Amino acid sequence: MERIRHHPPVVQVYGELLVQRGLRTPEQVEQEQVGAFQEMVNAHAETTKQGAVLLDAAQPAGTMEEHTELPQVQTQVALESLKAMDRQLVELPSGFQINSKLIRQLGQRATAFKEGGLVTWAQAEALALASLLTEGVPIRLTGQDTVRGTFSQRHLMLTDTKSGEQYAPIQHLPSAKAVIELYNSPLSEMAALGFEYGYGVTERSALVLWEAQYGDFFNNAQVVVDQFVAAGQAKWNQESRLTLLLPHGYEGSGPDHSSARIERFLELSAEGNLRVAYPSTAAQYFHILRLQALADELRPLILLTPKSGLRLASVASAPAELAQGRFHEVMDDPLADHARVRRLLLSTGKVSLELAARREQLGAEAVATARLELLYPFPTPQLQELLRGYPNLEEVIWVQEEPRNMGAFAYVAPRLREMLPASVRSGYAGRREHAAPSEGSMRSHLIEQERLLQQAFAGLPVPEAAVAEVEVGS
Repeated sequence: MERIRHHPPVVQVYGELLVQRGLRTPEQVEQEQVGAFQEMVNAHAETTKQGAVLLDAAQPAGTMEEHTELPQVQTQVALESLKAMDRQLVELPSGFQINSKLIRQLGQRATAFKEGGLVTWAQAEALALASLLTEGVPIRLTGQDTVRGTFSQRHLMLTDTKSGEQYAPIQHLPSAKAVIELYNSPLSEMAALGFEYGYGVTERSALVLWEAQYGDFFNNAQVVVDQFVAAGQAKWNQESRLTLLLPHGYEGSGPDHSSARIERFLELSAEGNLRVAYPSTAAQYFHILRLQALADELRPLILLTPKSGLRLASVASAPAELAQGRFHEVMDDPLADHARVRRLLLSTGKVSLELAARREQLGAEAVATARLELLYPFPTPQLQELLRGYPNLEEVIWVQEEPRNMGAFAYVAPRLREMLPASVRSGYAGRREHAAPSEGSMRSHLIEQERLLQQAFAGLPVPEAAVAEVEVGS
């Protein structure tokens, strides 16, 4: 202790070293020390001043307003504008040669705007981003293999196969009034997401998106989500449009490539701090991206996105849905005969498509399938309106791919029960409780996926060739 107590301070040791080496005179060392100390004094005074302002503006816990609806934002884009941007998004410099597979892939986009054509998920995303650039919204899109897209769907940056030169058509739009930054981030999720959160807080007008290679890869940035993304506004009045793109869906890829852990985000959702959505169509994705960028009220957005669904026709949308539609918090069954429906299967995301296909396969006219596209803020008014459209409803079953102790069930179930009349039962169809998010083999996955689909339709009068009846748990 005595040696430590009598050891000269670092600044003195360093100053003497500079003098010994002839780099400074004693007078210069003293002058620089005084100047550096005064800088710290001034910085401390300014920080104290700013801290008082932030303290006055901060909202104590429990006083933030609980928003029940999304902001009202005009997200439509004229069809002719969409057509023009779609052409510009595939225009390349003269002599620029890309991979032959990409020539076919990008060439197919033009068919979307012909009669009967459909806009794919990646195409809708590119159009949403391009439209925002023409409206003066800066964009920063980063993530893990994001520029190409984990599932080879995005390809915003193209490479000349001979020269190696890179070119991003979206960065050269003739009518753009803002810039878009495109970067692949390293597999250091905490560092990457922390940086993007800070960028979004600083650049309030920018749409900042970070994409995980698979949804559960954000695990390594959980502390950033807990301490900053979810609680930053409540603690420091820090607002952000930060948008997390998390690929989610059970497709037999194992416990570490299936779930974006939606339950964690729903557990953190309160006082209007987040937006959590699981859009099931390209048009829905288009509109929620534009809403997030244009809304006056800044909130982080958690978006669960598809994997195999990126190329499904059932996920693609007609161009008119982008030009004339909006984001729908809930989506009703377009094929249901509402008066004949006795059971409503309520779900979100990928399993919604499987339920619709199975219902058609079984010819189960007493069943309707509806989708919860927005999870937080919970769309109570929209869901109540949907339920009122089924006058003879006897039961509502929540269906999910995730185990019962994960996914949205624990969050949705009590809210659903509150709005159902006593005459309508509620139930659950899905995986049993598990420690891991999913099975470890494709065979086990297929068995479980079939079981939950059978569970959803159990007890219905269906043809003998249909699935076996299974009691629906509750």
